[in-house]
Order: sequence, then C-alpha cells, then structure tokens
Amino acid sequence: MAKYKIGMVAAEFNYEITSLMVARAKSQADFLGVEITKTIMVPGVFEVPLAVKSLISDNDIDAVITLGAVIEGETEHDEVVMGQASRKIMDLSLEYNKPVAFGLTGPGMTELQAMDRIEKGAQVVDAAVKMLQRLKK
Repeated sequence: MAKYKIGMVAAEFNYEITSLMVARAKSQADFLGVEITKTIMVPGVFEVPLAVKSLISDNDIDAVITLGAVIEGETEHDEVVMGQASRKIMDLSLEYNKPVAFGLTGPGMTELQAMDRIEKGAQVVDAAVKMLQRLKK
C-alpha cells in the first residue's frame, strides 16, 4: 500500500468522546501503514470546515479525516451545526478533488450514544484510505 499522508481535524468539544475517537484513528492509521502528518484541534464541529480547508489545500496531504461528536441539547442547535458543517466539508472535498472522510457523529444523539460510536475514529481512516486507493491518488 502507498504511504498516504492524512490530515486530521478533531473537535475539542465533548473531548471525553473525541479524544477516544482520535486515539482510534491514530491506531488504525498505524495498522494500515498510513501517516497522520498534521492534526488541527478545533473548538467544536462548527469550526471543522475552516481547518479542513487549511489541510486539504496543502500539497503534502493526500486526504483529510474529520472527528467530532454533536450531542443533542434542548434546542435544534445540533441539527444546524451538523447540517452546515457536513455540507461545507463535502463541498471542500469536491472543490479540492481530495477525499475528506466524515467522522462526525450526531445530531440527535445522547452522550451514551456518542460513546458507543467512538469506533468512527478507525472507520474514518478506513474510508479515507479506500477512497485514495479507488481514486488512485
């Protein structure tokens, strides 16, 4: 397998969950023989797209993974944040013609449900590598 260079963007909000997702991502990258060369920690999921743009525009980055957990609150804030972030992340992938693997969980989930989804950290690395292989990047 090619030695792919992956950028990682992870949200600090709900860090008790996202830190475990980050650990799973690093472990899976090691297992697959790919390298997470740059990491940007952002305050929350809302800030993920700007960091993705910074990494995806770097010629030394082959793909970007995103990690975060948006937990349901008393308002529809979680739905708005996830809807806008996911749309912009997809737009950036298409604009730069590089894979951006979506490892954000939510909306409409409890903290317990978010904890049950920490394996998304490993799965998002798998998705990035599969896309790189299939696009022959």
